[in-house]
Amino acid sequence: MKNRLKVLRAERDWSQQQLADLLEVSRQSVNAIETGRYDPSLPLAFRIAEVFELAIEDIFQRDA
Repeated sequence: MKNRLKVLRAERDWSQQQLADLLEVSRQSVNAIETGRYDPSLPLAFRIAEVFELAIEDIFQRDA
């Protein structure tokens, strides 16, 4: 699954640790999601969408 997490985080000038703290996950989890090595659970995807005030579909896209 592709995602815009890194771009959205950079637009807000947040570090991976700052985002991890907001999401209550580890910095390594944020890194793994950003690099596509880990797809977040549905509850985590909803938390990410809430933090960025976007719809899940605006952050995550299926691979073509």
